[in-house]
Amino acid sequence: MTRIGMNPARHRVSQYRPARITLGMLVYLPHLEGYFEHRFDVIKMSLATLIRHSDLPFDLMVFDNGSCEEVKEYLRGLMEQGVVRYLLLSGENIGKLGALRVLAGAAPGEVLAYTDDDTFFYPGWLSAHMALLGGFPNVGMVSGSPERSLFDHGIESTLRFGKSDPETRMTTGRRIPEAWEHEWAVALGKDPEEYARRVADVEDILLERRGLKAYATACHNQFVAPKDVLLRFLRGEWSGRLMGGLNELENDIDAAGLLRLTTAERTTRLIGNLVGPPMQAEARRFGIEIEGQPWQSFVQRRATILSRILQWRPLRRLLQGVYNQLFWLLSGQSTTWLEREANGKETDR
Repeated sequence: MTRIGMNPARHRVSQYRPARITLGMLVYLPHLEGYFEHRFDVIKMSLATLIRHSDLPFDLMVFDNGSCEEVKEYLRGLMEQGVVRYLLLSGENIGKLGALRVLAGAAPGEVLAYTDDDTFFYPGWLSAHMALLGGFPNVGMVSGSPERSLFDHGIESTLRFGKSDPETRMTTGRRIPEAWEHEWAVALGKDPEEYARRVADVEDILLERRGLKAYATACHNQFVAPKDVLLRFLRGEWSGRLMGGLNELENDIDAAGLLRLTTAERTTRLIGNLVGPPMQAEARRFGIEIEGQPWQSFVQRRATILSRILQWRPLRRLLQGVYNQLFWLLSGQSTTWLEREANGKETDR
């Protein structure tokens, strides 16, 4: 005898139907030390705001890119609670572009709303993105955080559209609030003053069409896109790169004649690699509390004499090089920091 009875699911039908939109978050937290010491709180805040402030029907899919067991256990708990519908666990870090490729292929919806795990979402963010996706023709990507540094690539098709479409008015100027630019620089770990000097001559490009406003750029850290567009450009050879390749993806979308847009109002925001007092206060405005490490001790550590010594740039560059080399050695990757430096510095975040 090779079988006992009949599979009870044989004649049953599932009532589940995928939502049009799949929210896809990429999570990566290999350990809870050093750079990653406070990142667990960042992930929790990002998920909390994503779930609470998504105002259209969705399925939530999380791709864990080789995180530590604490994070995996947390995500499993969310799935058991019914918060996460699809949980994909990778046994190792397959890279950001590789994870996006898997997410796009697995997402059941027609639209993928992709995000890194360090994005803060404001109420109504999803409907604002979808309004632009449907309100402009041939849209390939919509983001929610207007940033001046993003006008430097992948915008040619959007500019041509703005100049040629009779229903669209395209204007330039300095419309993005300086406070947003400052917060973006801080979240990226950049010197705000140096960043401000770098974009001092950049003008924001705004499109207005049928009552909708959008900036003529987008950001690969968080975006909404038709799934078929992503699958079109994510096919091909598997690169194996842990980071990078996202600017090229944006340029490919632009070269295909598709628009890349950002909501005129800030509907999403980069948190950074820790939840500082400003982000805690911002979350509290919406009734979201994230318990984290005691902040006083962290501030005190930064004020020590040693910390001030480490602000000396030549020493920081030296230590950063050693840190990068150790990271690649300990993670078992074949590509060394020196080889990567020789091949050109990474352009993506």
